Amino acid sequence: MAKAKSVYTCRECGASFPKWSGQCPDCQAWNSLEEGVVETAASRGPKGRGNWSGTASAKVSNLAEVRAEAASDRLSSGLSELDRVLGGGLVPGSVVLLGGDPGIGKSTLLLQAQDALSEARGSLYVTGEESAAQVAMRARRLGLDPGRLDCLTETSLEVILATAAERKPDFMVVDSIQTLWTESLQSAPGAVAQVRECAARLVQFAKQTGCAVVLVGHVTKEGALAGPRVLEHMVDAVLYFESDSGSRYRLIRAVKNRFGAANELGVFAMTDKGLKAVGNPSAIFLSGQEEPAPGSCVLVTREGTRPLMVEVQALVAPSSLSNPRRVAVGIDPNRLAMLLAVMNRHAGIQIGDQDVFVNVAGGMRISETASDLAIALALKSSLREKPLPKGLVAFGEVGLAGELRPVYNGEERLREAAGQGFDRALVPEANLKGVKVKITARGCRRLVDALAAADEM
Repeated sequence: MAKAKSVYTCRECGASFPKWSGQCPDCQAWNSLEEGVVETAASRGPKGRGNWSGTASAKVSNLAEVRAEAASDRLSSGLSELDRVLGGGLVPGSVVLLGGDPGIGKSTLLLQAQDALSEARGSLYVTGEESAAQVAMRARRLGLDPGRLDCLTETSLEVILATAAERKPDFMVVDSIQTLWTESLQSAPGAVAQVRECAARLVQFAKQTGCAVVLVGHVTKEGALAGPRVLEHMVDAVLYFESDSGSRYRLIRAVKNRFGAANELGVFAMTDKGLKAVGNPSAIFLSGQEEPAPGSCVLVTREGTRPLMVEVQALVAPSSLSNPRRVAVGIDPNRLAMLLAVMNRHAGIQIGDQDVFVNVAGGMRISETASDLAIALALKSSLREKPLPKGLVAFGEVGLAGELRPVYNGEERLREAAGQGFDRALVPEANLKGVKVKITARGCRRLVDALAAADEM
């Protein structure tokens, strides 16, 4: 019998090569080529697999005649924060990829969603990592009804698709995609070729039947989803579960969503009865101190379509090192270095010989430039050892010339601050044009004016 021909596939970009090399010639990633077996027409079967979006067809459709999914057609997961991240719920026929660290609560979240959907819809939980007894124990521990939860312990893709075609579920969970294998390939489960082929077949099944499929994905040590990068391109939505070590709060973030806003954020609290949605996440990111402390400023940031209140903390202390430390947790360190340079040049604040530490409380990661003004106010407050006025919030982008640039959705941010009990705001002047909110807001054009205004408010 002839030996099967090998092919080396890059797990980062999915490109295939006949020989192994230390660096992928396409994406330049190092040590990313993994060995697999060449897929032939015979191994795919006589029918092939069509395309990812269903049965291949040469028919041209006019978009005006195509029925779009209405909001009422979406499947509610029973968890308001998960529905928010998905854009209003699960769309029939969609495929969602959920990744996160081990033990963060991915299986718990999806088992709760299956329980809520099983009241009126058919569902199936496919697990390749646990036994049925383990899943049943988790369901009882969470207070769910095991009588309406269907579970299949299987890793063969052909068996899973045959079972799903027979039962016709409206919602199916596959935990996890890295444990599946298909008979058409000879590589081991978890290999690049196996993950790509199994995901493509599941996407095709979802599009043909209208079943909403959720794939659980492993993550690497760097926090990225394991497997080929093309896996994220095939699915309709990619969600990441995030949490700080020891924290009871879980953040679920959408980095891709074809049916809703990307970068949407959902907040959950882990309890003994599973994950509970946090309706007012701004409250958990604020310290709740009655009196403000030096080096603390409240920022109104925005995640997806939701404004959030977070606390930015700064500590400026004399340094005993020749090169003072610059430590940033939750913000971009390069952004912090830029702000320090702007404050030195345009506001006359000398921090070159000081150690600077900046932290976003609650484990949040802020990537938008609207945090610039709040960080600058917190740094000055810590340097002068003078707390900012009570009930003050701030947001705004700082330019290299020392000017304050407006940020989007300024009125909505101010409305969120007023709803949380804050009565004063310091923002770019352009963000106050035509804004009517119940909060005393002061606009400034330059950073030096905003730093001075904070002492006067």
